[in-house]
Amino acid sequence: MTLQQRFDPQRLLAAACEETGSDDFGDGLGLAGWQAALQRVTDGLINDARLSDIGVEIAHLDLMRALKNRLDVVAWRRQHPEVADESIRQPIFIVGQPRTATTILYDLLAQDPELRAPLTWEVDAPCPVPKPVSYHDDPRIAQTQAGIELSEQIMPGFLAFHPMGALVGQECVRITAGAFTSMIFSVQYRLPSYYRWLLYEADHAPAYRYHRIFLQHLQSGVSGQRLLKSPAHLWQLGALLAEYPDALIVQTHRDPLNVISSIAALTHHLRRMCSDESSIAECAAQSYEEIVAGLEREMALRAGGAVPAGRVIDVQYTDFMNDPWSTINDIYQRLGRDLSPVAAQRMRDFLTAHPGDGGRGRYTWSDTGLDAGEVRERVRAYQERYSVPTEQLR
Repeated sequence: MTLQQRFDPQRLLAAACEETGSDDFGDGLGLAGWQAALQRVTDGLINDARLSDIGVEIAHLDLMRALKNRLDVVAWRRQHPEVADESIRQPIFIVGQPRTATTILYDLLAQDPELRAPLTWEVDAPCPVPKPVSYHDDPRIAQTQAGIELSEQIMPGFLAFHPMGALVGQECVRITAGAFTSMIFSVQYRLPSYYRWLLYEADHAPAYRYHRIFLQHLQSGVSGQRLLKSPAHLWQLGALLAEYPDALIVQTHRDPLNVISSIAALTHHLRRMCSDESSIAECAAQSYEEIVAGLEREMALRAGGAVPAGRVIDVQYTDFMNDPWSTINDIYQRLGRDLSPVAAQRMRDFLTAHPGDGGRGRYTWSDTGLDAGEVRERVRAYQERYSVPTEQLR
């Protein structure tokens, strides 16, 4: 089968429908535009991604999982119409540039029993809806963990770059993959046309609508105040707040130059899982464009009042890394929440079990091929706006 046939959208749709026994992709739920977005992803995989043989299989599995999960979630909603009545109240979104401690902050806050992060296993296999009685021993957990460990075998060191686990909170880009308007594709695969469309032209409203539908699905099984995370939200705060007008936002801040070199190294590492042709410099050029656009966009939204000031808690990367507990206590105070002894102890236990290594030795600025002076000038307004300290380049 040719690459064109392998990623032909109609073949993918037919296969997903056959495997799930459903053909309702939720077009009546305000989710327009997803087929055109899927076409952009598949065009990029065929023409731009430079996939290896194993990369073809991984990409095909990614698309099929997204399509089948979408079909399953919509079918479940049709069969259980009460799911549509689930209310997602004051969801907490952790946003910020990639590689600014959003993940460890997310993992720590997720230890609070009163907060509910979507776990990797339930995002990857959402049907039947997860239930409290089997939430920690559902057979889907072991299946999901096996897939994660297979990724580590294919690309040793992957989990050191970006820790994952079946029982760990998953990012929202894995959910919006079902709308095919998601940064997950343009990070994992070389898709230059797609990432620019995503950055400058795409309508993200249907993706956030699908995001809510997915959360309602999970909420109908196990309730709780939603805790969510993705750096990708930084680029779309307007669309996020249009869908979740009562959202609470925690935004992390860090010197963008070390962010760019770090995310470029991670992106390169991810792409090498699916392609034999990737370079850190090419990944860095994309990251540079995206980071600058994202920072300028969010500053304009916040300065213009589109993001209510009282809804955003700003967190400095350096402060958090130097004293995580002061940062967490401040977040809870700003949220008007009490940090219970049980939640605090669970957070401390998690941090002890996952100390991290700071990513040292995995990236350097010199690998990016970018002019530090030029980039520094482009991000100067951001650093001044949020008093972000300049770090020594690695």
